Amino acid sequence: MHLADPERHDRLPLRRAGRTGLDLPAVTLGLWQNFGDGTPFADQRALVLRAFDLGVVHLDLANNYGPPPGAAEESVGRLLATDLAPYRDELLLATKAGYRQWPGPYGEFGSRKYLLASLDQSLRRLGVDHVDVFYSHRFDPATPLEETIGALKTAVDSGRARYAGISSYSARRTREALAVADGIGLPLALHQPSYSMLNRWVEQPDDAAGGRSLLDVAGDAGLGVVAFSPLAQGMLTRKYLGGVPEDSRAARGGPLRPEYLSDENLARVRALAAVADARGQSLAQLAIAWVLRDPRVTSVALGARTPEQLEENLAAVRGPALTAEEVAEIDRHAVDAGINLWGSRSSNL
Repeated sequence: MHLADPERHDRLPLRRAGRTGLDLPAVTLGLWQNFGDGTPFADQRALVLRAFDLGVVHLDLANNYGPPPGAAEESVGRLLATDLAPYRDELLLATKAGYRQWPGPYGEFGSRKYLLASLDQSLRRLGVDHVDVFYSHRFDPATPLEETIGALKTAVDSGRARYAGISSYSARRTREALAVADGIGLPLALHQPSYSMLNRWVEQPDDAAGGRSLLDVAGDAGLGVVAFSPLAQGMLTRKYLGGVPEDSRAARGGPLRPEYLSDENLARVRALAAVADARGQSLAQLAIAWVLRDPRVTSVALGARTPEQLEENLAAVRGPALTAEEVAEIDRHAVDAGINLWGSRSSNL
């Protein structure tokens, strides 16, 4: 049984999530990568427990995280039944549904049948009677928002979730979801978009949202923002500056597409690495600090392969604030690089 660090709740700054009562740690542990059958459970356990001891009390899951789908939730379920059993109510446990989880017409998208069935499966894998946050993982243009958001309300009203959120919805679709939620008496709490120095779509004005960006809409509505992929799936590290390592996501056929590693994009990464060097930081630390510079961002969801890598990245929240001059220099190179993997499947719809 794990004995948690008694100072764990003093190690990370907390940020209030919009107009909710939730305080989130500046860093969330994302379990999208490295929590499938290809990673020994002992390594998964070591990473989660070290994160908890460092104050990372927010665990971000989805029904399809693995591989295979469901594997990440099963791993966390094992920990909740053993090492983390005494600490369940210290944790903010989030999961999502929207992408493919099982075969057939009811295994993905935004129907009431799929979302609530998926949530019930997630609860069984996790071994809990509720999650703290349940998200619609993507906008579904073929299902009325009234049905999708209504399913989130049922999840909250039934006690299977404490809060509801949406992920990767554009500014326009977020406004529409907020209007539906308001009409049925559901307070949406969180939005989870991708956001990094190479993927700045959340800042772009949306004519269909009255010229407001997603960050504007979230800020106006009091939504907390949990930004995922702040390291652009590893591009905002030094990993790919000398080629593609054999054990990297790009080499393993993961979501980091080889075409993203263009000469133009790598030149941007090198220029940003020079800014990090001048600040005495790693490139990853600079990337995290940059996303957190906006007060509308509540937390960044980070993955990690090892406890040591996580600790290095957590140091970003204790680093010096970015100066106006540094932000201006970053803006010269931090331009949208066409790497929004989720755009065609949600945020552009």
